[in-house]
Amino acid sequence: MTARPDVVVLGAGVTGLSTGIRLAEGGARVLIRTAEPPARTTSMQASALVGPNLSPPDDPQRAWTDETLRVLRDEPMPGVTLREGVLAARPAGATPPFVEQTPGFRPLDEHERPAGFGTAFTVRLPLVDMPVYLAYLQQRFLDAGGELRTEPVASLDEAATVAPVVVNCTGLAARALTGDDELYPVRGPKIVVRNPGIERFFLEAPMTPTWASIFPHGDHVVLGGAQRRSDDTTPDPDEERDIVARCAAIEPALAGAEVLAHTVGLRPGRPAPRVESERRGDALVVHNYGHAGNGVMLSWGCARDAAALAQGGGTTDRPDE
Repeated sequence: MTARPDVVVLGAGVTGLSTGIRLAEGGARVLIRTAEPPARTTSMQASALVGPNLSPPDDPQRAWTDETLRVLRDEPMPGVTLREGVLAARPAGATPPFVEQTPGFRPLDEHERPAGFGTAFTVRLPLVDMPVYLAYLQQRFLDAGGELRTEPVASLDEAATVAPVVVNCTGLAARALTGDDELYPVRGPKIVVRNPGIERFFLEAPMTPTWASIFPHGDHVVLGGAQRRSDDTTPDPDEERDIVARCAAIEPALAGAEVLAHTVGLRPGRPAPRVESERRGDALVVHNYGHAGNGVMLSWGCARDAAALAQGGGTTDRPDE
């Protein structure tokens, strides 16, 4: 890119790449500046199941999730498969509102439910293999004429010297850039095991400090889960054993599965995602961060709105969902 960019996007995780794609494919000259390449961002630690959409109708996250589900269903992408699986809860009668609208929804009878679960139903949702998907997003951004540099900015004021529009997709790093004290780290381990032949995903709800999640991706399976407020990224062998045991109680074949990887990421926790704009001198700054554990699920919806803010001078003009 020889000319000055129209927009500089900060961050190259799923949020930054999706937003950069929307802007670049919309005709803008876009530069992504990032502290880490996509393969080393927090997004690589995502599991990642997209849906179901359980947000109430008046919550912006409902529209953002709907847009992501639309994109992933209408635009085939490497790393994304529509897969049938089971969502379950320990109490009986815990079917959440709105979930009946999810494709493939079918309540499971008592004899079909995993032991210990009073509520369970099947759904059909996109399951995302993050290494493959992030590589695809990066190449799609570059193919659209975008440029990506592993060169972080020290401040938003510095970013504003690079381009007249700055889009802040820095996740947890937005604490330092913006002084946002509502952001906090949520520690999440990711256990990858060799697939013993599992085809359906499984997810236990609600997301308490620990749960069971089983997400098959061909030759490997991503297991979870656990979360706690912490900035510690050191893998914990006891935590690994606990996660594998909880998942093996659902799928016994996992009990002896070979562990291929154990990593820990820090989700950008926040009471609600921040998707809004502000003026900093002559520059327009659009914020798109704080998605907690829903970065992939909200990515294309938030990218749409952040790109609209960036292209519209800080205002959006789109029909209500």
